[in-house]
Amino acid sequence: MHDRYNSRETRDASLIRSNPFFKGLPEASVEQALAHVVVRNHPPNQVLLLENDWGSSVYFILDGWVKIRTYNLDGKEVTLNILGKGELFGEMAALDEVPRSTDVITLVPTIIGNMPAQDFVQLLTNEPQSGIRLAQLMARRLRQVNRRLRLRESDSVSRVADILLFLADGQGKPGEQGIEIPNLPHRELSSLSGLARETVTRVLSKLEKKGLIQRERDILCIPDVAALERTLV
Repeated sequence: MHDRYNSRETRDASLIRSNPFFKGLPEASVEQALAHVVVRNHPPNQVLLLENDWGSSVYFILDGWVKIRTYNLDGKEVTLNILGKGELFGEMAALDEVPRSTDVITLVPTIIGNMPAQDFVQLLTNEPQSGIRLAQLMARRLRQVNRRLRLRESDSVSRVADILLFLADGQGKPGEQGIEIPNLPHRELSSLSGLARETVTRVLSKLEKKGLIQRERDILCIPDVAALERTLV
């Protein structure tokens, strides 16, 4: 795919070596896989991929956050997932050689490592452990989606709490006060949960008053994950 954007780029792949996907793999195989990686810096709200584009790269998030979106039959935007540092995307198009199935947009300043699809496939072919790692990643994402579908008919508190737990499971980082996740705009939480934005705002205020979450400008903290899980019905 030809780039749709102008971003500062470099071929220094040192950042990508810390990605969990490569942990424990033979150095020679990692070196070969990263030989043609290009690292780019992207501003917020930049479209990285568009649905139905043909894929020629796999993308590793080295810093920042992206959202995976599509549209329903009524043309309404639906956020399918939020991915952050240590995650990858674009692997499906690389493996089955079909057009992209979703859009990908940055939420904050984000650094992405672009690996040619053929290098990614070659790594999977040469190193079985990398294939197992990819399977584990996809299995975790499937479990998250299944859980969200089960709670689709629950009350609004359960649905918002589940989205926060979903983000904590995928992107949560230990902080001084608990597990930290990005304090996403309410419209993103609305799209993820399928609730009206006003409803999401009310539920977040309720959870904050109960001490189940703490919000700052960029970070939302969950002091006690188990306590938040007990709100699910």
